[in-house]
Amino acid sequence: MTSDGVHPAPDHRSAYPAPDHRSAYPAPDHPDEGEVVTYERRGPIAIVTMNRPQYRNAQNSVMTYALDAAFARAVEDAEVKAIVLAGNGKHFSAGHDIGTPGRDHRVSYDNKAVLWWDHVDREGGDQRFARESEVYLGMCRRWREIPKPTIAAVQGACIAGALMLAWSCDLIVAAEDAFFSDPVVRMGIPGVEYFAHPWMLGPRRAKEVLFTGERFSAAQAYDWGMVNRVVPREDLRTHALELAEKISDMPQFGLALTKRAVNQCEDLMGMRAGMDAVFGLHHFAHAHNAEVGADSLGGMTAKSMKASAEAGNANQKGGK
Repeated sequence: MTSDGVHPAPDHRSAYPAPDHRSAYPAPDHPDEGEVVTYERRGPIAIVTMNRPQYRNAQNSVMTYALDAAFARAVEDAEVKAIVLAGNGKHFSAGHDIGTPGRDHRVSYDNKAVLWWDHVDREGGDQRFARESEVYLGMCRRWREIPKPTIAAVQGACIAGALMLAWSCDLIVAAEDAFFSDPVVRMGIPGVEYFAHPWMLGPRRAKEVLFTGERFSAAQAYDWGMVNRVVPREDLRTHALELAEKISDMPQFGLALTKRAVNQCEDLMGMRAGMDAVFGLHHFAHAHNAEVGADSLGGMTAKSMKASAEAGNANQKGGK
């Protein structure tokens, strides 16, 4: 029995290590981290868990493709009615990997989300556009279209690229200690690639979150309509599973059609077209940074981004 009182189903448990890949560049600094994503079946529920807790579940390409494989497995399993996405450890995810030893942005994988050429033998904007079209925007759009209800169970940090993961899910259950932010404007870039901010937060909240780069709490996210439920940290998994079980009582095909109906209405409200437009601005910002500064990220690193965010959060608490 697990700590949340639920009996696991060990026969359905497996792990997703780094998938096979083809690389045009050697990656000697890419460590073998083993199970970067785990998969578990509990009755009609698939639990997909990010498993890089030592790096706050920062998402490198290894994790991205392991997540995709796990989601595909859940889709193909006719007995799975709902999917819970979770993060192992203190934090859900610190976002895209821009600074761990396992950063693998120059490693090539077979495209799953877009039909575009590979990025590793390209240069400049061509390389960035090819990679981010696939690994960032493309993958999140692919996961948004999963024909089974998905629930993000979020604790601790949910930053930048982690917002993209949570927003790709249909529902979000957040622990009371969860906090959210998109600090990418600190790089001179107008938000993350899956630019759902105006639809998830509303235009004015979206501008405030982006303009300031400040964190917002689970309680604020609930008040703004971004989060479905806020629960004590120790009860997060239990509440997410209970919600998934309730959803699983509904007819599977009816759930799939209902999800598509709501997604189509969001797109008719401009979400997909808006993302396409902002993705161009995002890459224009990358190119501008590379032209006038040190690199496409505006000289920012994981360490400097964290320091800036912590300083901003301290000022926020101090009322400055």
